[in-house]
Amino acid sequence: MDSQRTILVIALLVLSFLMFQQWQHKGGNTPGIDPTTAPQVAEPAANNDVPQATGDIPVASNNNDSPTTETTAIEGDTITVSTDVLRVEISLRGGDLIKSELLQHAETLGEEARYTILYQRPGNLHIAQSGLIGPDGVDSADSRPVYSAQQRSYEMNGDTLEVPLVYQQEDGTEVTKTYTFVRSDYAINVDYRVANNSDRAKTMSMYGQLKQTMLDGGRDSMFMPTYRGAAYSAESNRYKKYSFSDIQDNALSNNTPAGWVAMLEHYFVTAWVPDQEATNRLYTNNNALGEGMIGFIGPAHTVAPGETLELSSSLYMGPKNQARLKELAEHLNLTVDYGFLWWLAQPIYWLLSLLQSIVINWGLAIILVTVIIKSLLYPLTKAQYVSMAKMRKIAPKMKEMRERLGDDRQKMSAAMMKMYKEEKVNPLGGCLPMLLQLPIFLALYWVLLESPEIRHADFMLWINDLSSRDPYFILPLLMGGSMWLMQRLQPTPVTDPMQQKILQFMPIIFTVFFLFFPAGLVLYWLVSNLISITQMTWIYRQIEKQDEKKSKVKAR
Repeated sequence: MDSQRTILVIALLVLSFLMFQQWQHKGGNTPGIDPTTAPQVAEPAANNDVPQATGDIPVASNNNDSPTTETTAIEGDTITVSTDVLRVEISLRGGDLIKSELLQHAETLGEEARYTILYQRPGNLHIAQSGLIGPDGVDSADSRPVYSAQQRSYEMNGDTLEVPLVYQQEDGTEVTKTYTFVRSDYAINVDYRVANNSDRAKTMSMYGQLKQTMLDGGRDSMFMPTYRGAAYSAESNRYKKYSFSDIQDNALSNNTPAGWVAMLEHYFVTAWVPDQEATNRLYTNNNALGEGMIGFIGPAHTVAPGETLELSSSLYMGPKNQARLKELAEHLNLTVDYGFLWWLAQPIYWLLSLLQSIVINWGLAIILVTVIIKSLLYPLTKAQYVSMAKMRKIAPKMKEMRERLGDDRQKMSAAMMKMYKEEKVNPLGGCLPMLLQLPIFLALYWVLLESPEIRHADFMLWINDLSSRDPYFILPLLMGGSMWLMQRLQPTPVTDPMQQKILQFMPIIFTVFFLFFPAGLVLYWLVSNLISITQMTWIYRQIEKQDEKKSKVKAR
């Protein structure tokens, strides 16, 4: 196999990988609901109540909930909370988070609007719900408690901010639901304090769930497929995607120590992390409004009369920050999904992050990573080009041999192997370095696709977002030109007319592919090609000088 054929094989492998990825994404990760015919969520009423349907609120074991008595909420039925990284809205009915803006992340590059990870809009919602269920829980499918708050808006001034919501039952039992926000953190503590002021023991469980309209966002392409849907971690599966179609077809019910549930989207994640010391039930559900839910139910707790029960969980809603996610729960960092090449993508991400912390530019970090990778592969690259140079030297003999032996493949194969042995040529010497670049390329592709730090990361000049395609297609065109130049420098001719035509079009085909790739990935491939051209030219010149010296020695 010569190097040009290897290029063709790599191109086919890359294309096959992208096609398989898109097929898997469309076939297994989205429900295929048409937005024009999907069930529509009712527009929020004036009191901002979240539309409910039977089955929205999970049912704990032996749940004999009865409707609760609702109290009067303050005007507007919502409160707002602002920190340095979050601006959220909390509905007093149920105390649910119905809106969350990420203040450090723009919705679109260069615009004022912030990225909204939780929202409640006509026909589309994504909210975080939690409550107390069980024989004496205050939440049920028929009724949600309406909490009261001391003020309508809260703003963080110190390092932490507590937002208590209070609900008083007729029998005197007081439920306090407290959201605790921490400066510069996307994780929120959600704590329940139940003061049982009644004359009987009460049993209840805490639950938390994420509810989202099951519509295909339609933002991805063949070259940048992204997953939008649920995921969970349990004792039996450290990380498992559970798509909207899975939710529709087969309800999840998994009892596990610790665990977590999440809703994933491109670069961002929302996750409930229950008590990691308890055994929790993870579940999914869906309703007639086209909404899918994934959540957890904690163990049942009994609080005696005059006693107090405290329950706690965490809610994360923000970018896929691997270090922070790993701190919150085991395997939660796997929501940054690098695919089957995670073992290679992780060190590449680590190296990229290290270099970026030094040069303070993700584009320069990508260039430095490329230089390091090419330097590590240089011994193999040198062997590749030496092998290619030897193949060039015997090319005339091979051409004469083909003309002499014609279509006799058996004799041709035996004669070629004999020539390789006599000339000390390894026909596979040019394959390994190029094949090694394929997993590196795919691993870096996933790093750029999944790492939120690279979203909207500026490089220089016209490249102001390394995670998106080049707006003027300059980098892909330069990459195509560099590939064409490399092809011209390839010393081994291909005699098959069909292969010749295909190889002639390879720079054009690759350029078309790379028009839609993230600019950071195109930058890597372009720099890699330029380094290869430099190495190729240098090695060929050294070989020519050695041949000239040998010729002079023989002439003497």
